[in-house]
Amino acid sequence: MTQSPFENLASLLAGHPNAAALRDEHQSLGREQLLLAAGHAARALHHLGLKRGDALAVWLPNGATWLQLLFAAAQLGLLVVPVSTRYKPAEVGHLLKVSRARLLVHPGRFLGEDRGEVAQALLAETPTLEQLLTVDDASGLMPFERTRTLPLPAQTGQAGDLLCCFSTSGTTGPPKLAAHNHASITRHALQVARAMDLRPGDAMLCALPLFGVFGFMTALATLAAGASCVLMPVFDAGAAAQLIAGQHISHAVGADSMFDPMLKIPRADFTSLRHLALADFAGLSLQLTQQADVIGIRSSGTYGSSEVFSLVALQDWQAPAEQRALAGGTPVDPAIEIRVVDPQTRLPVPDGQAGELQIRGPNVLAQYLNNPEATARALDADGWFSSGDLATAQGRRFHYLARIGDSLRLRGYLVNPADIEACLMQHPAVAGAQVVGVKVAGVGDQAIAFVVLAKPDPGEDVLLAHCRQHMASYKVPQRVQVLPAFPSLDGPNGVKIQKRLLREMASDLLAAR
Repeated sequence: MTQSPFENLASLLAGHPNAAALRDEHQSLGREQLLLAAGHAARALHHLGLKRGDALAVWLPNGATWLQLLFAAAQLGLLVVPVSTRYKPAEVGHLLKVSRARLLVHPGRFLGEDRGEVAQALLAETPTLEQLLTVDDASGLMPFERTRTLPLPAQTGQAGDLLCCFSTSGTTGPPKLAAHNHASITRHALQVARAMDLRPGDAMLCALPLFGVFGFMTALATLAAGASCVLMPVFDAGAAAQLIAGQHISHAVGADSMFDPMLKIPRADFTSLRHLALADFAGLSLQLTQQADVIGIRSSGTYGSSEVFSLVALQDWQAPAEQRALAGGTPVDPAIEIRVVDPQTRLPVPDGQAGELQIRGPNVLAQYLNNPEATARALDADGWFSSGDLATAQGRRFHYLARIGDSLRLRGYLVNPADIEACLMQHPAVAGAQVVGVKVAGVGDQAIAFVVLAKPDPGEDVLLAHCRQHMASYKVPQRVQVLPAFPSLDGPNGVKIQKRLLREMASDLLAAR
């Protein structure tokens, strides 16, 4: 497919100059106002010595300053390195070293901690880091009064310039930085806006952190549509419900674990809310989708990663709830190609057969920053990115099953843990289920299930009998353990269940037999 002409990031704010780009209970910031403030920031960054191709690290919570700096960086051709506000000094230091950032932008204090003191220590121990910039209030715009009249460089950001990078999960080692260029980010924001039916005058609940790819692309797609971002520094179900009613929010994007408690709030007013895009992190998407249908909200499963952007695919908004709840869907951009290959032979498999999902298109990362070896491993000579995800496909629509490392080989059969989880959740006592595997020498994978309950414990034998009645015998787990809650981590893209801890618990369970 022929690529569309390059539109720079500032084009996302073109049109509707007085329409709100950002708003909350306390302020409304116009699109023209944000662009003007970004110009002031660009002059200040240029005055600090940053030039095209340099990296600046942004260690800030959600707020107007974050987006002001992003649009300023785009103007200068700088690379933004988002840093999680939850990161500890060693984690921040790793990102600074990998990115070779010359400037760190940080809050004075955050969550009761003196970030200035931490930043000074990072400056002293990171050879490539040259300067710090302190932000006292990230919710508003930085004024930069003293640099407003300074000149800007003649050359501005170009289509191929790296603009932003996102940390990978780090499950196979220290996190890498998946870097995307200016044109790719701009194009994908426009495609997501269209696919989500975002329109001028709409409002998006931006409850996910901007430093994660999920929250980042949600905000940019909102701006691309001429709609308003309603930013939340920290998600709270009750506060989110009040914002939806008070700000007449039409769209929301996030994890099932975020929106499940929100939709259960008694007498909450969700009449303005049209669409939810859901990441299935806790196995609650189907019941959440069905609940949303009852109150007139259309929910769709989605898919994404740091390497290929979030909101890469969406399920058809008009499909039955059982399909819309699935992770995956159809790519939002006609130029995005998908295929499923055999993990061993790397050859495409027939439609409907499970294999590794590969993606090719303008949304795929330009590189793992300063890591050519990792880039070469992830991208083949034809530009296909190997996701490491188990999936099935029917034409252009795909269904994410699990991480390949999470799939199980039970008595010779390849099994998706979600199949066992779904079966357990059909029992009336089970509110949630997670299944992990333990490799046993001479036997292979053994499936261990963990459940949280909605009713009194029926006992392990009853739950195992339920599995035997409704599943093939080879899928029945060895054990079913009740937990008060699943171990979880509040990450940049929402709350995720920590499978690693569940595997450790599963190993202990088997060892105790």
